Amino acid sequence: MSRTDLYGSRRLAEGYPELESISTEVFSESLSHDTGQEGRVARVLELLDRLIDLSTIRRIAVVGCGPRPETVRILAGRGFDVIGIEPVEGHVEHAQEFLDGAATVAVGTAERLPLADGSQHVVFLESVLEHVDSPIHSLEETYRVLAPGGIAFVTTTNRLRLAVNRKGAEFNVRFYNWLPALVKECYVHRHLHYDPRLANYTPRPAVHWFTFNSLCALGRTAGFAQFYSHIDLLRADDPSVRSSLIKRRLVDAVRLNPWARAAALTQVGGLVVMRKRPVETDDGPGREEQP
Repeated sequence: MSRTDLYGSRRLAEGYPELESISTEVFSESLSHDTGQEGRVARVLELLDRLIDLSTIRRIAVVGCGPRPETVRILAGRGFDVIGIEPVEGHVEHAQEFLDGAATVAVGTAERLPLADGSQHVVFLESVLEHVDSPIHSLEETYRVLAPGGIAFVTTTNRLRLAVNRKGAEFNVRFYNWLPALVKECYVHRHLHYDPRLANYTPRPAVHWFTFNSLCALGRTAGFAQFYSHIDLLRADDPSVRSSLIKRRLVDAVRLNPWARAAALTQVGGLVVMRKRPVETDDGPGREEQP
């Protein structure tokens, strides 16, 4: 079927045929070749432990965990009480089979989490906010389900990052993050209706592109009080830093100098850790008590 007559017998709103089933197959296949997840999760936990005491934390939610939820499996193996949340029902079935009883995956969206108020200590939102219908509603829901003092670990798109393209990019288009918003919107339409290869067959392509400061602004609107980047949690004795005198000096300079920190965040600003106040005030949208 050609692109021109694709909707000759279909309604346009139905989108590209069987996109969700293709997405599940392609996504699972790509993740099966993804190695190093144990080390990545261990590194994330190491960084978060520098911010809060992880020995007191048990309950973690992983939003948008996908059909092969490695992060959920690894966290469960480390003794955390973890639950995965996934909006695509076909992905949930595959995720449950993959976990084989090690943890639970529930159907839900970032804007409507099937979790009780104040029930989680950490919420992982990795590569999620760029795909949701409403980033602010997603962060408000994250805020609601977090206990006082809880944190949201967010990784997402970085509109300012200098990158031509890379394997597994959100869109297989050169300099996509730098394109005008109107052009991005037209690529999204083309992906969903005519050429699903553009965004790797996902039924929820990346439609939101952020900067570190725009993420902080959204977080404050949702009620979060403190914001940390990857560079704020680095130390000079980290393996990735200590081997280079220049890197060690840069870490100190970036941490202490607002201009240097701002320059660095143009490239690594797609990661932000948002913290909820330990004691609730009337300023935030949620006023739940410690569970």
